[in-house]
Order: sequence, then C-alpha cells, then structure tokens
Amino acid sequence: MDAAGTDSRRRLFREGVRAGAPFAVAAGLLALSFGVVAQNAGFSPVAAIVMSAIVFAGSAQFAAIAILAQGGGAGAAIGAAALMNSRFLPMGVALAPSLPGGPLKRAAQGQPVVDASWALANGGDGTFDRWLLFGSSAIQYAAWVSGTALGAVAGDALGDPEKLGLDAIYPAFFLALVIVEVRRGRRHLGVAALGALIALALTPVAPPGVPILVASAAALVGLTRGARAAAAAADPTEGEAG
Repeated sequence: MDAAGTDSRRRLFREGVRAGAPFAVAAGLLALSFGVVAQNAGFSPVAAIVMSAIVFAGSAQFAAIAILAQGGGAGAAIGAAALMNSRFLPMGVALAPSLPGGPLKRAAQGQPVVDASWALANGGDGTFDRWLLFGSSAIQYAAWVSGTALGAVAGDALGDPEKLGLDAIYPAFFLALVIVEVRRGRRHLGVAALGALIALALTPVAPPGVPILVASAAALVGLTRGARAAAAAADPTEGEAG
C-alpha cells in the first residue's frame, strides 16, 4: 500500500468521524435512553451493553426490549429485531458495488453500515465512499456503546427517558438524514417524498418494520433508476451501447 493511498484513506476516515460527530451525539443520547429502558425491563448492565455492542441498531433493540418486557419470547424478539433491520438489505445492495474484494470481504466491510453513515457516504451518483462510512460509523458506535453503558448503570438516577425529552431524538435523527439527502438535488427530494408516503400509508396496516422496509426498497429503485438516467444523459454513447 503506497503512502499517498494510506494518507488519503486516513483523511477520508477523519472526515467521516467529523461528519458523523453530530449523529454520534444523538446516538449517545438515544443509547442512554435504551440503557435505562433495558434496565427497567430486567436486563443486567452487562447484557444491555453486550446487546448494543453486537446489534448496534436502535430500532431493533428497542423493539426487542419492548417484546421481552411484555412477556414475549426470545424468538419473537429476534424476529421483530430482524424485521426492523431488514431495511439494511436494500442499503447493502446499493453499497456493495463500491466495496472491493470478494463476497466475504465485502460482507465484512458492510457491517459498519448504519443509517447516518450510509447517507453521509453516499456520493449522490450511485457510489459510496467506504472510508467516510467507516469513520462516521466508528464515532457513532463508540457513542452508542458508551451511552448504553451509562444508561444501564445509572438508570435509576436518570429517571424516565420521556421526562428528559429523549423520546424526541429518534424522529429528529431521521429528519436530519432526510435533510442530508434532500440537499443533494430534486431527484432525492422526489424519492424521499415517495418513501415517506409509502411508509405513512403502510404504518396503520402493516407489522412494525414492514413500512420502512418497503419504503427503503422503493427509494432504492428510484435512486438507482435516477442514477442510470443521469449517467445516460451525461454519456449518450452509454445508452447506445446497451
């Protein structure tokens, strides 16, 4: 590996860390809430911290905790968590062509994908910068695990997460992601609006997790077609070759 390439990767990783810092603050506060909720549901601090370290997915973890707290079995909790995380399937499909190596190496590099990092690493032309993604995920991961630890250990002192206003973090977090995408152009605005309408229409009738999965799949199709159309417009010979 040449020195110039190493320096470029380090620079992009640091840029990712800086870009992910605001989302890490939100992730830390949300993880703090999760730690408190997990403690109230009967989880030991170690169990809550290990769950955050392994799963690293807020919506899936909250869904699993809610089911277990209501007397549901481990199978139902795992199933709900998997359904909530199924949105990463279309995200992974979009990211895969930007990752080098064989299937196993690409799968390993795809593990740090979270919503904010995926959006930040998106180049807007169908490509992703993996080092930006790695950097932004790294700082969010540290904040998520640390926040969970604080909430799980000091939950009694912190009190009810809703009284602290932590329940508003999730919608604000995803609104920030939408704003990042919308600023990329009108095509992204249209895709974001389509995804929002699909999720809104399915929420009253579909199981938890399904609306966001269908919306993300539709958004992926829309962005892919838009990127191909933009590429064809920029290079007319590409369409002729096909």
